[in-house]
Amino acid sequence: RGGAELLFDDVKKHQVTLPCQPEPWDIRNLLKWIKQNLLKERPELFIQGDTVRPGILVLINDADWELMGELDYKLQDQDSVVFISTLHGG
Repeated sequence: RGGAELLFDDVKKHQVTLPCQPEPWDIRNLLKWIKQNLLKERPELFIQGDTVRPGILVLINDADWELMGELDYKLQDQDSVVFISTLHGG
């Protein structure tokens, strides 16, 4: 306990099927969808503007999202996106 899962009603892992849309899903749109559909409380602790807050590491298929294009990465079927909070209380 104590990670970002607290913002998601203590659910650590979500397997989601995103709705069809004309344009391919990218991380930017995924974050909007997560905010609307999965975040249960205090979205400001997870989202800042149209991206994740500083202190949240994003991995796409076990690789740092900075290597994958960050918000512009186009999601593929069966991709794994992991959000890890690197911040903790003192």
